[in-house]
Amino acid sequence: QAQVVESGGGLVQAGGSLRLSCVASGRTFSTYAMGWFRQAPGKEREFVGGITWNRNTYYADSVKGRFTITRDNAKNTVSLQMNSLKPEDTAAYYCAADRMSLRSAVVTQDHAYGDWGQGTQVTVSS
Repeated sequence: QAQVVESGGGLVQAGGSLRLSCVASGRTFSTYAMGWFRQAPGKEREFVGGITWNRNTYYADSVKGRFTITRDNAKNTVSLQMNSLKPEDTAAYYCAADRMSLRSAVVTQDHAYGDWGQGTQVTVSS
């Protein structure tokens, strides 16, 4: 089982940027895909984007072109760069590790992820 810890959330004005980081330990990090999800108050958790072990990425349509996910396997870290933020991006953001190693494509369903962080809050003001 991996431990996953997110950081980097905060308050930003619309149009601004934030960079979230996620550090995972307890697994062979480099062999697992990592996903980012978010949950706004009163809404279901939704997929934001993910990156496979070999750096294939996939994004939700709502963030495509604005958000970028990268990983640094030497530091067991995955990052979510968020640009052109909108008020509707306001949510708690969660990082999670895929249950299965060496998956060749990003999975968007949250049940495929087995280790979750505690979340970091992102608030975008209008």
